[in-house]
Amino acid sequence: MNDDTPNAAPATILITGGSGFLGSRCIVHALAVGHRVRATVRDLAREPQLRATLARAGVDAGDRLSLHAADLRSDKGWAAAAAGCDYALHVASPFPADIPRDENELIAPAREGTLRVLRAARDAGLRRVVLTSSFAAVGYGHGPRAQPFDESVWSDTAAPLAPYVKSKTLAERAAWDFVASEGGGLELAAVNPVGIFGPVLSDDFATSILLVKRLLDGALPGAPKLYFGVVDVRDVADLHLRAMTDPAARGERFLATAGDFLSVSDMAATLRRELGPAARRVPSRQLPNWLVRLAALADPAVRQILPDLGKFKNASNAKARRLLGWNPRSAEQALLATAHSLIELGLVRG
Repeated sequence: MNDDTPNAAPATILITGGSGFLGSRCIVHALAVGHRVRATVRDLAREPQLRATLARAGVDAGDRLSLHAADLRSDKGWAAAAAGCDYALHVASPFPADIPRDENELIAPAREGTLRVLRAARDAGLRRVVLTSSFAAVGYGHGPRAQPFDESVWSDTAAPLAPYVKSKTLAERAAWDFVASEGGGLELAAVNPVGIFGPVLSDDFATSILLVKRLLDGALPGAPKLYFGVVDVRDVADLHLRAMTDPAARGERFLATAGDFLSVSDMAATLRRELGPAARRVPSRQLPNWLVRLAALADPAVRQILPDLGKFKNASNAKARRLLGWNPRSAEQALLATAHSLIELGLVRG
């Protein structure tokens, strides 16, 4: 694992979605290596909460952090937020726990918000934007595949896709098209994480964390036959900073995964093995596919996972390792860090 992000010349970095699970970790890493951060949030009233979150990670942001109000659905605020910055990490993107009735509730802000950030970055003369995309833009809509996915592959938007998957794919496509046709001298790199886990600093965490929470809470009667990539949020933040300044990252996508994908059963077994009594509610049985399909009749959230039920996927992190020297923690370390932090913060049933 690495907390040794290469030091670059101090810069001012625009980080969108600064109060989110990944955004706040990007702020932590940027400040730790000497940068100044200008973070966007939808509501400036969240500043005390964000600063408290950073303090729990051991960072006193002081005057090296400033917040600007900006929303992906509006042009207002983006030009002012970008002015005077050197780089941008565009982390903000909607990822609700529940499925929206209209997929455009996700697609429009993801795509149009990305273009707003890129326009502001171009007009302010930033050097490079690192876009937080997703494995969702790589590994969906495909048939059986023996080889791990790499960055040359794109999700097939002509296939039936969940709204979030479609939103991330279309947003990243739009970003590359914009930089190619209207970007001027602006550079772009994309980071495509799998499920982001790792230590939680508050009760405002990524939707992926809910899987570990539900396993620990005993909210799942068993483990569905689903496979997930796992990566630690600290390593994803590290990869963003590497992609921000390394010349090798210009114009490139980077899959962020700790290693081979795990089944939910594998995750549950890791928690039971390592946590002892704290994992007493973690299920030990695997749910048959027919039972999951039956549950999907009444639960739209379960219905969303049906296309991937029983399908093993995998992805390679070789490119990020080779080009950027990235060395992530193991999936098991990320899962256990997630669990320990949820327990320590009292976010798991007693």
